[in-house]
Amino acid sequence: MEITKEMYEKIAHLFPKQKSPPKISNLEALNAILHILENGSKWRSLGKNWHTIYTRANRWAKNNVLGKIFIYLQKQGMISINKRILCLDSTCIKVHPDSHGALKKNGQTSDWQN
Repeated sequence: MEITKEMYEKIAHLFPKQKSPPKISNLEALNAILHILENGSKWRSLGKNWHTIYTRANRWAKNNVLGKIFIYLQKQGMISINKRILCLDSTCIKVHPDSHGALKKNGQTSDWQN
C-alpha cells in the first residue's frame, strides 16, 4: 500500500504543523510507516533515516494523528484495513518449567505423570 500525492493532498490537513522544514516529507514518512505495518519488517530496514521516521511515527501515534489519518482514509475508501489479523511470536512468551511437567528439584514428578 502506498499513498499517492493526490491522496496525501486530501489528508494533509490532518498532520501537525512543523516548525522547520523536515528532512523527510510527511508523505514519505507515512509511506514508510505503512511499509513497516504491512510487511512487519524492522525499522532499521528503512535505511539511514529510520530513526527519524520511527520518532515521527511514535509522536503521531501518541497524539492520535495516525488513528485519525487511517480512519479518514478508510472512510473515504482509499485504503482497506483488515483488523482480524493477529500475529503472536512465541519466542517472547516465557513459561515456568513446572508448567509443562518438568521434574521438580526434589525429584518428584508432576501430577499428570503419576
